Amino acid sequence: MPFADLQEADAFLAAHPDVHAIELFIIDPCGVPRGKLLRREELRAVYQSGRPLPSSILGLTIRGEDVDATGLVWEVADADCWAFPLPGSLQLQSWRAQPTAQLQVSMHPEQGLPASVADPRHVLARQIERLQADGYQPVMAAELEFYLLDRERDAEGRPQPARQSNGLRPQAPQVYGVLELEQLAPFLDDLYAACAAQGLPARTAISEYAPGQVEITLEHRADALQAMDEAVRYKRLVRGVAHKHGYQACFMAKPFGELAGSGLHLHVSLADESGNNLFASEEATGTPLLRQAIGGLLETLEDGLAVFCPNANSFRRFQANSYAPLAKSWGVNNRTVSLRVPGGPAASRHIEHRICGADANPYLAAALLLAGIHHGLRARLDPGAPIEGNGYAQAREVLPTDWLTALRTLERSEWAREALGADFHRVFLAIKQEEYRQFMGEVGEQDWRWYLGHA
Repeated sequence: MPFADLQEADAFLAAHPDVHAIELFIIDPCGVPRGKLLRREELRAVYQSGRPLPSSILGLTIRGEDVDATGLVWEVADADCWAFPLPGSLQLQSWRAQPTAQLQVSMHPEQGLPASVADPRHVLARQIERLQADGYQPVMAAELEFYLLDRERDAEGRPQPARQSNGLRPQAPQVYGVLELEQLAPFLDDLYAACAAQGLPARTAISEYAPGQVEITLEHRADALQAMDEAVRYKRLVRGVAHKHGYQACFMAKPFGELAGSGLHLHVSLADESGNNLFASEEATGTPLLRQAIGGLLETLEDGLAVFCPNANSFRRFQANSYAPLAKSWGVNNRTVSLRVPGGPAASRHIEHRICGADANPYLAAALLLAGIHHGLRARLDPGAPIEGNGYAQAREVLPTDWLTALRTLERSEWAREALGADFHRVFLAIKQEEYRQFMGEVGEQDWRWYLGHA
């Protein structure tokens, strides 16, 4: 895994003499950025010899609590593990009140042990290398939906959509509404400016299918690892810019029961060594290779569901007629299926993977997506006929809609253990099983509302 050269740090420091704080972060298995705030004088040393981080930093629940069963806490004495900078990740955080930079790091494969086995970026890098060894170059892009919420709760203590620049809260979906985008212009202008400053390829924005819900697409990248690096940095940026404007950016899969969920749609194709799209075809269903890839994704979908949908809330998104998937299905130019082949010119033929909630870790989701594709290519799997028309009404193999079933399937899956790596598979399950125990042990408002006077 290539790390950044010291010249990058020297050039940045020379260009930005007013920057005195650098946010150093690594992405943990839950997709949460964790790290430290460094001073300017510490930056060069990170490039020269890495930065020690505790092994437990990659063995935490989404609430930031140690999970001893990961083997990354007391068993290894919470040892220091060395992380190094990723090329191109040293960028300004233009939304901060004081000039501040950010730097993404990843565990060194050897010096980062024992924590390096739990670094999700390594999991994706391995899958990319496996495809490349067979002559395939994955091309990917991420499409993330999110809600803009007010930092103030409503009268009942619940989250609510943020006020727009006209002072009003959106009440209706107004999907594709241009007026809604206009009312968010101050936020969107800052967001696009921040993306440009960091080199993130933010493209089309739309008002999504719920009040206060927005989607912005990121450009396809010939380097799938770069595409997912950009996806995790984009999420960090959106949260920062939203905070600057008095909002909270919410990437929960289903923050409101009665409104649309938020997804992470992953777009993927395979190129040859010359950059030619191996899925390209005048046929809407693509090449035989594309269909084999879909066959592999369908066959492995349930095994990876706990990664694509990693939290209890993730499964609330699976509802019919909600623009979220419900079944193991594929189709052409069809938003009612899980795996969609978008329309468009032959050269752009690709797969849109619609399973993940916006709460999924992009590195892990992309890793299992690519592993599923690779499985389909090697086994030459046939996905069957594509769904035509309403996929919700034709659902044959409905996806599990509960967290525990997905976790148990992941635990039993030899395919997932091999795709993630045995050590990461163990760590991820330990984290999510602890989260499940805590989640089910918490008594809250719904329990009281349902059972207090009736059970």
